[in-house]
Amino acid sequence: MELNMTLKQTLNELQALGSQKNIDGMKLFNISSAKAFGVSAPLIRTLAKKIKKDHELALALWDSEYHEARILAAIIADPERSDLAMLDRWANEIQNWAQCDNCCAELFEKTKYAYRLPFRWSKNKNEFVRRAGIVMIAVLAVHHKKSEDSEFEKFLPLIKKYSTDERNFVKKAVNWALRQIGKRNLQLRKKAIALSEEIQNIPSAGARWIASDALRELNDPKTIAMIKRRKGEL
Repeated sequence: MELNMTLKQTLNELQALGSQKNIDGMKLFNISSAKAFGVSAPLIRTLAKKIKKDHELALALWDSEYHEARILAAIIADPERSDLAMLDRWANEIQNWAQCDNCCAELFEKTKYAYRLPFRWSKNKNEFVRRAGIVMIAVLAVHHKKSEDSEFEKFLPLIKKYSTDERNFVKKAVNWALRQIGKRNLQLRKKAIALSEEIQNIPSAGARWIASDALRELNDPKTIAMIKRRKGEL
Protein backbone atom coordinates (compact mmCIF):
# COMPACT_ATOMS: atom_id res chain seq x y z
CA MET A 1 0.00 0.00 0.00
CA GLU A 2 1.26 3.46 -0.91
CA LEU A 3 1.94 6.12 1.62
CA ASN A 4 0.36 9.55 1.13
CA MET A 5 -2.89 7.92 0.05
CA THR A 6 -5.60 10.10 -1.38
CA LEU A 7 -8.99 10.43 0.27
CA LYS A 8 -10.59 8.34 -2.47
CA GLN A 9 -7.99 5.57 -2.11
CA THR A 10 -8.43 5.47 1.65
CA LEU A 11 -12.22 5.36 1.49
CA ASN A 12 -12.02 2.60 -1.11
CA GLU A 13 -9.68 0.67 1.19
CA LEU A 14 -12.07 1.07 4.12
CA GLN A 15 -15.01 0.00 2.00
CA ALA A 16 -13.14 -3.13 0.93
CA LEU A 17 -12.42 -3.99 4.57
CA GLY A 18 -16.00 -3.52 5.72
CA SER A 19 -18.93 -5.88 6.10
CA GLN A 20 -22.66 -5.69 6.70
CA LYS A 21 -22.21 -8.00 9.67
CA ASN A 22 -20.04 -5.40 11.38
CA ILE A 23 -22.53 -2.64 10.57
CA ASP A 24 -25.26 -4.69 12.20
CA GLY A 25 -22.99 -5.33 15.17
CA MET A 26 -22.43 -1.60 15.68
CA LYS A 27 -26.12 -1.21 16.46
CA LEU A 28 -25.82 -3.72 19.31
CA PHE A 29 -23.24 -1.44 20.94
CA ASN A 30 -25.27 1.74 20.45
CA ILE A 31 -22.91 3.01 17.77
CA SER A 32 -25.02 4.98 15.34
CA SER A 33 -23.77 6.66 12.19
CA ALA A 34 -25.48 7.75 9.01
CA LYS A 35 -22.51 6.54 6.97
CA ALA A 36 -20.50 3.43 7.84
CA PHE A 37 -18.53 0.68 6.12
CA GLY A 38 -18.50 -1.83 8.95
CA VAL A 39 -14.73 -2.09 9.50
CA SER A 40 -13.41 -3.62 12.72
CA ALA A 41 -11.19 -1.56 15.02
CA PRO A 42 -8.11 -3.83 14.54
CA LEU A 43 -8.32 -3.41 10.76
CA ILE A 44 -8.60 0.36 11.10
CA ARG A 45 -5.49 0.37 13.28
CA THR A 46 -3.60 -1.77 10.78
CA LEU A 47 -4.46 0.71 8.04
CA ALA A 48 -3.42 3.62 10.28
CA LYS A 49 0.01 2.04 10.83
CA LYS A 50 0.54 1.88 7.08
CA ILE A 51 -0.52 5.47 6.52
CA LYS A 52 1.30 6.86 9.58
CA LYS A 53 0.71 10.56 10.37
CA ASP A 54 -1.02 12.48 7.59
CA HIS A 55 -2.81 15.53 8.90
CA GLU A 56 -4.28 16.70 5.60
CA LEU A 57 -5.71 13.26 4.92
CA ALA A 58 -7.08 13.16 8.48
CA LEU A 59 -8.99 16.40 7.89
CA ALA A 60 -10.43 15.08 4.65
CA LEU A 61 -11.38 11.76 6.23
CA TRP A 62 -13.20 13.52 9.05
CA ASP A 63 -15.16 15.65 6.62
CA SER A 64 -16.25 12.55 4.68
CA GLU A 65 -18.50 11.76 7.69
CA TYR A 66 -17.94 8.01 7.41
CA HIS A 67 -17.73 6.45 10.86
CA GLU A 68 -14.56 4.44 10.23
CA ALA A 69 -12.97 7.36 8.38
CA ARG A 70 -13.39 9.48 11.51
CA ILE A 71 -11.90 6.77 13.71
CA LEU A 72 -8.93 6.61 11.34
CA ALA A 73 -8.68 10.41 11.16
CA ALA A 74 -8.14 10.74 14.91
CA ILE A 75 -5.29 8.22 14.78
CA ILE A 76 -3.38 9.75 11.86
CA ALA A 77 -3.98 13.43 12.70
CA ASP A 78 -0.99 15.43 13.96
CA PRO A 79 -1.59 16.69 17.52
CA GLU A 80 0.84 19.57 17.01
CA ARG A 81 -1.15 20.82 14.00
CA SER A 82 -4.50 20.42 15.74
CA ASP A 83 -5.56 23.86 16.89
CA LEU A 84 -8.39 24.64 19.28
CA ALA A 85 -10.80 25.60 16.51
CA MET A 86 -10.31 22.21 14.86
CA LEU A 87 -10.76 20.33 18.13
CA ASP A 88 -13.94 22.25 18.89
CA ARG A 89 -15.33 21.50 15.46
CA TRP A 90 -14.56 17.80 15.68
CA ALA A 91 -16.07 17.58 19.15
CA ASN A 92 -19.26 19.22 17.93
CA GLU A 93 -19.48 16.87 14.95
CA ILE A 94 -19.02 13.61 16.88
CA GLN A 95 -21.83 11.17 16.05
CA ASN A 96 -21.48 8.46 18.69
CA TRP A 97 -19.59 7.35 21.81
CA ALA A 98 -17.02 5.34 19.83
CA GLN A 99 -15.92 8.37 17.83
CA CYS A 100 -15.89 10.41 21.04
CA ASP A 101 -13.71 8.05 23.04
CA ASN A 102 -11.39 7.35 20.11
CA CYS A 103 -10.80 11.06 19.48
CA CYS A 104 -10.08 11.66 23.16
CA ALA A 105 -7.60 8.79 23.45
CA GLU A 106 -5.91 9.04 20.07
CA LEU A 107 -5.74 12.77 19.48
CA PHE A 108 -7.26 15.22 21.96
CA GLU A 109 -5.20 14.10 24.98
CA LYS A 110 -1.99 14.48 22.96
CA THR A 111 -2.55 18.15 22.19
CA LYS A 112 -1.34 21.09 24.25
CA TYR A 113 -4.97 21.88 25.08
CA ALA A 114 -5.65 18.56 26.81
CA TYR A 115 -6.11 19.86 30.37
CA ARG A 116 -8.31 22.75 29.20
CA LEU A 117 -10.76 20.61 27.26
CA PRO A 118 -12.67 19.11 30.23
CA PHE A 119 -13.60 22.60 31.42
CA ARG A 120 -14.27 23.84 27.91
CA TRP A 121 -16.50 21.00 26.73
CA SER A 122 -18.28 19.71 29.81
CA LYS A 123 -20.39 22.88 30.00
CA ASN A 124 -21.71 22.22 26.49
CA LYS A 125 -25.27 20.83 26.47
CA ASN A 126 -24.63 18.59 23.46
CA GLU A 127 -24.46 15.03 24.82
CA PHE A 128 -21.33 13.96 22.97
CA VAL A 129 -19.47 17.25 23.46
CA ARG A 130 -20.10 17.00 27.19
CA ARG A 131 -19.12 13.34 27.11
CA ALA A 132 -15.87 14.28 25.35
CA GLY A 133 -15.07 16.77 28.09
CA ILE A 134 -15.63 14.19 30.81
CA VAL A 135 -13.96 11.32 28.95
CA MET A 136 -10.89 13.53 28.64
CA ILE A 137 -10.58 13.37 32.43
CA ALA A 138 -10.61 9.57 32.37
CA VAL A 139 -8.14 9.38 29.50
CA LEU A 140 -5.75 11.83 31.13
CA ALA A 141 -5.96 9.91 34.40
CA VAL A 142 -4.99 6.70 32.62
CA HIS A 143 -2.35 7.97 30.18
CA HIS A 144 -0.67 10.90 31.93
CA LYS A 145 1.01 8.91 34.66
CA LYS A 146 3.52 11.62 35.62
CA SER A 147 0.99 14.41 36.15
CA GLU A 148 0.57 15.85 39.62
CA ASP A 149 -2.45 14.99 41.78
CA SER A 150 -3.45 18.65 41.72
CA GLU A 151 -4.19 18.39 38.00
CA PHE A 152 -6.89 15.82 38.75
CA GLU A 153 -8.19 17.41 41.91
CA LYS A 154 -9.21 20.35 39.70
CA PHE A 155 -11.58 18.05 37.84
CA LEU A 156 -13.46 16.79 40.90
CA PRO A 157 -15.96 19.71 40.95
CA LEU A 158 -16.80 18.98 37.31
CA ILE A 159 -17.50 15.35 38.14
CA LYS A 160 -19.86 16.36 40.93
CA LYS A 161 -21.59 19.01 38.83
CA TYR A 162 -22.35 16.72 35.92
CA SER A 163 -23.19 13.63 37.98
CA THR A 164 -26.83 14.74 37.73
CA ASP A 165 -26.87 14.55 33.93
CA GLU A 166 -29.09 11.50 33.46
CA ARG A 167 -28.17 10.95 29.80
CA ASN A 168 -26.59 7.55 29.37
CA PHE A 169 -23.40 8.54 27.58
CA VAL A 170 -22.69 11.39 29.99
CA LYS A 171 -23.53 9.38 33.08
CA LYS A 172 -21.16 6.57 32.09
CA ALA A 173 -18.39 9.04 31.29
CA VAL A 174 -18.71 10.70 34.71
CA ASN A 175 -18.51 7.31 36.40
CA TRP A 176 -15.47 6.35 34.30
CA ALA A 177 -13.65 9.60 35.12
CA LEU A 178 -14.34 9.27 38.84
CA ARG A 179 -13.07 5.69 38.95
CA GLN A 180 -9.92 6.42 36.96
CA ILE A 181 -8.94 9.35 39.15
CA GLY A 182 -9.44 7.16 42.21
CA LYS A 183 -7.23 4.44 40.80
CA ARG A 184 -4.20 6.67 40.23
CA ASN A 185 -2.92 6.41 43.81
CA LEU A 186 -4.10 5.98 47.41
CA GLN A 187 -4.40 9.71 48.06
CA LEU A 188 -6.62 10.31 45.06
CA ARG A 189 -8.57 7.18 45.94
CA LYS A 190 -9.49 8.80 49.28
CA LYS A 191 -10.62 11.96 47.50
CA ALA A 192 -12.61 9.98 44.92
CA ILE A 193 -14.32 7.98 47.66
CA ALA A 194 -15.19 11.16 49.58
CA LEU A 195 -16.63 12.68 46.42
CA SER A 196 -18.56 9.49 45.65
CA GLU A 197 -20.14 9.64 49.09
CA GLU A 198 -21.18 13.25 48.43
CA ILE A 199 -22.64 12.33 45.05
CA GLN A 200 -24.48 9.40 46.60
CA ASN A 201 -26.57 11.87 48.62
CA ILE A 202 -27.67 13.86 45.59
CA PRO A 203 -31.37 13.22 44.77
CA SER A 204 -30.69 11.84 41.31
CA ALA A 205 -30.90 8.24 40.12
CA GLY A 206 -27.98 8.76 37.78
CA ALA A 207 -25.82 10.31 40.49
CA ARG A 208 -26.58 7.46 42.88
CA TRP A 209 -25.60 4.91 40.24
CA ILE A 210 -22.37 6.77 39.48
CA ALA A 211 -21.45 6.87 43.16
CA SER A 212 -22.39 3.30 44.07
CA ASP A 213 -20.55 1.84 41.08
CA ALA A 214 -17.44 3.92 41.80
CA LEU A 215 -17.49 2.97 45.49
CA ARG A 216 -17.86 -0.69 44.59
CA GLU A 217 -14.71 -0.63 42.49
CA LEU A 218 -12.63 1.71 44.64
CA ASN A 219 -13.35 -0.32 47.78
CA ASP A 220 -12.66 -3.64 46.10
CA PRO A 221 -9.57 -5.26 47.74
CA LYS A 222 -8.27 -6.14 44.26
CA THR A 223 -8.40 -2.50 43.21
CA ILE A 224 -6.63 -1.38 46.39
CA ALA A 225 -3.92 -4.02 45.88
CA MET A 226 -3.48 -2.93 42.27
CA ILE A 227 -3.02 0.70 43.32
CA LYS A 228 -0.47 -0.23 45.97
CA ARG A 229 1.38 -2.53 43.58
CA ARG A 230 1.51 0.17 40.90
CA LYS A 231 3.04 2.64 43.34
CA GLY A 232 5.28 0.11 45.07
CA GLU A 233 3.38 0.50 48.33
CA LEU A 234 2.89 -3.17 49.11
